[in-house]
Amino acid sequence: MTPGESTRTAEAAAAIRHHYDVGNDFYSLWLDPSLTYSCALREGPDDTLESAQQRKLDFHLDAVRAHRARSVLDIGCGWGSVLERLSRAPSVERAVGLTLSTRQADHVTSRGYPGVDVRTEDWRTYEPGAPFDGIISIGAFEHFATPADSPAEKIDVYREFFTRCRGWLTDDGMLSLQTIAYANMRRDSASAFMQQEIFPDADLPTLAEITTAAEGVFEVQSVSNGRLDYAWTCEQWARRLRANRETAAAAAGPETVARYERYLKLSALGFRMGKICLFRLVLRPYGATYFNSRGGQRG
Repeated sequence: MTPGESTRTAEAAAAIRHHYDVGNDFYSLWLDPSLTYSCALREGPDDTLESAQQRKLDFHLDAVRAHRARSVLDIGCGWGSVLERLSRAPSVERAVGLTLSTRQADHVTSRGYPGVDVRTEDWRTYEPGAPFDGIISIGAFEHFATPADSPAEKIDVYREFFTRCRGWLTDDGMLSLQTIAYANMRRDSASAFMQQEIFPDADLPTLAEITTAAEGVFEVQSVSNGRLDYAWTCEQWARRLRANRETAAAAAGPETVARYERYLKLSALGFRMGKICLFRLVLRPYGATYFNSRGGQRG
């Protein structure tokens, strides 16, 4: 690992822990029972948060063909909702989750899911012992670049991620990626409150940056924009947090609760106004000439 990579890893870990290590008890008060902390996939007006989150998990599991995969990597595994589902998949023998949050890793470990290995490790330093049949990454891509990165530097970071993923996949493996992205808003108009108080050192991608970084490494099979799904998800979370405000304040402090209520309100508004969006991308690796995890070609 180079000094630059080491610095990025350390900064990413500090930023992740600032947000995700607030406390598992706190998050359990307003997330669904699976502790899935990402955009749900809503089907209709009568949908519940629980069913919409399970549908989202189904989408990503189907995208990597988990029903016949033997091994799957989850980059940014959160509290393990994908890993829990993989542990019950008949064909999956090995499921690996990466997170930089010690609270999340401890939670997943405590569940004792069979065949699951959760690692408190950055994707920049991870070296698997064997290739995977599928890779899922939900809500982690937003943390890869920082506001200090130039557009070219952001693309370089994203391309490193894609080339590493390509090197970790079998030739017929699939990558399912979900990320918030800038839409009708420039990065210099991003909320200082969000960048400093909620997600420090994080910067959203644009669709153009994602596809440029993936060019020649992955073929985009499908892309969809679920920004209204995410507006609804944030509103559901905010409603649950308000309903449990006193208990949440006892768990994490009233200032934290007020900060999260503001963050969820602003996020829902940003998605509804089209300032930010939510992309679900399914990517297939190019196979004739492909890249190893350091960006060089292999034949």
